[in-house]
Amino acid sequence: MNDMILLTEHQDGVTVITLNRPEVMNSFNFALLHALAAKIADIRFDPDVRVIIITGAGDRAFCSGADLKERATLSPIQVKEYIFTIRNLFTAIEQLNKPVIAAVNGVALGGGTELALASDIRIASETASMGLTETRLAIIPGAGGTQRLPRLVGKGKAKELIFTGKRIGAAEAAQIGLVNQVCAPEDLIDTCRQMAAEICETGPVAIEQAKYAINYGMETDLSTGLAIESNAYWVCIPTQDRLEGLAAFKEKRKPVYKGF
Repeated sequence: MNDMILLTEHQDGVTVITLNRPEVMNSFNFALLHALAAKIADIRFDPDVRVIIITGAGDRAFCSGADLKERATLSPIQVKEYIFTIRNLFTAIEQLNKPVIAAVNGVALGGGTELALASDIRIASETASMGLTETRLAIIPGAGGTQRLPRLVGKGKAKELIFTGKRIGAAEAAQIGLVNQVCAPEDLIDTCRQMAAEICETGPVAIEQAKYAINYGMETDLSTGLAIESNAYWVCIPTQDRLEGLAAFKEKRKPVYKGF
């Protein structure tokens, strides 16, 4: 595995992961999928990592989806393995116990949009374009797009985008709720870092439990969701961080959270 296809940088609790295949618009081949999966697995149990930012190398693409040159060489069984691998990777990102911000710095098509959908927060460059274009190749989104997109933008708009294979720009993506905000290309990473820094000021256990409650509560009825929220809240009560938050408020200082 070529370690250079995935770049990482860690500073002040924030890890920036860069998909580093700019010559093919950061498209996913098997090697990149496995490298990203290994990095996500490592991060899960790293207490020094509070927030993850995922972006693409260069200024053309976040991720253009599957590497179609590699795909053309795969047998049907290998295609099934690829879909199994990418779907499980994006589920691991969605279920990661830390917030993930997608810094969409250019083209994000197919699996690129699905990677953004699996992230918790999406911030796009003004030059970004997004879309689930698989139907134009006579297939369907296979890494969660048919499920995550309608949950985010509504069933009608999701069907429109998937049925037409349409690409949309950053402004429209923000209008329909596909991305949280849009900024100038030169400000993208700094904007993501600023949001990550704000998250790092909060309690790690609280963030983990809030993400858990939102993700799983949204998949149930309200009554069950409220029970999930209650159980997540109970996890926070016995922590030292909760006591630190109260003490810091009383003493009019910034809290120092330790994640337990």
